[in-house]
Amino acid sequence: MSTSAKMIIVLTLIATLSGGILASWDSFTAPRIEQHRLEALKEAISEVLPEYDHYDEKTVDGRTFYTGKTAKGQTVGIAFQAKGSGFQGEISMMVGVTPDFSKITGLSILAQVETPGLGSKIVSDPTNKQNPDWFTEQFQGVTPEPEITVVKNQKPSKSTQIQAITGATISSKSVVKILNNTIEQAKAEYAKEVKQVS
Repeated sequence: MSTSAKMIIVLTLIATLSGGILASWDSFTAPRIEQHRLEALKEAISEVLPEYDHYDEKTVDGRTFYTGKTAKGQTVGIAFQAKGSGFQGEISMMVGVTPDFSKITGLSILAQVETPGLGSKIVSDPTNKQNPDWFTEQFQGVTPEPEITVVKNQKPSKSTQIQAITGATISSKSVVKILNNTIEQAKAEYAKEVKQVS
């Protein structure tokens, strides 16, 4: 047997063995990853909605809505995911709104790949020792109509404004752009569901 044939056989065996190990490892880790994802999703829902007893889950036009309700069945808020492009890549968020979509009740960043130390401050800002979560917390109570706008180096003076992160204006504006696009679409989709039920 030639040296080339031996090399091909050895490489084929190594590749097959490596593939088998990776496949078995994936089947072992996939359920744990999915469980972790679901736990993170539930935590994000509880972060963005006002206090509720339970939530109903309904998918409309490919978007899943989590409707928070009291024990008596009164709707206190609606949560859904918002995704879009940031400075470095996709930003994924869970956003909560009042039942009429007139105010944001909370915002939680689920995933992002923004520049560490700059754009990543949309999740937590280590330079703000008193409140590292100030960026997402400022969205609570913001009015999304006609649209959310960004102000730089000053406190917001209108209910539709949020303050950009110093040195990460693009990431701040990306979050706002994603919210402006998604909330409007989600409102229309949710209205379809309400119309079908009634």
